[in-house]
Amino acid sequence: MKIEMQNKERAEELLELISKGSYFSKLKPEPKETNSFSIPLKVSSYNELNLMVSDLLKASIILLNPDANGLSSFTKDNNVNVMTLLEIALQLLPEDEMELLDEVCKIQL
Repeated sequence: MKIEMQNKERAEELLELISKGSYFSKLKPEPKETNSFSIPLKVSSYNELNLMVSDLLKASIILLNPDANGLSSFTKDNNVNVMTLLEIALQLLPEDEMELLDEVCKIQL
């Protein structure tokens, strides 16, 4: 019985913690699909979006073909802008959720 009460208290503490903050804000539910979410990715223009996708594709091609020194002749720019890939990764990190995990960890300990 004592363990059940402790678990109930922890669960109530967790629910109270979640209701206080603005957690779970990174994933946006898709209204017409179950278990589907979208992630906002901020870009300044179509050109920036195109460059991001292009860098992702170039990096993937190079990584899938380790013998290639660069990309084949189908593209004039063989350089991959790693900064673009890092910016995408930064935008995808769920910062608020990490704060929640820290708080959950404190409750658990």
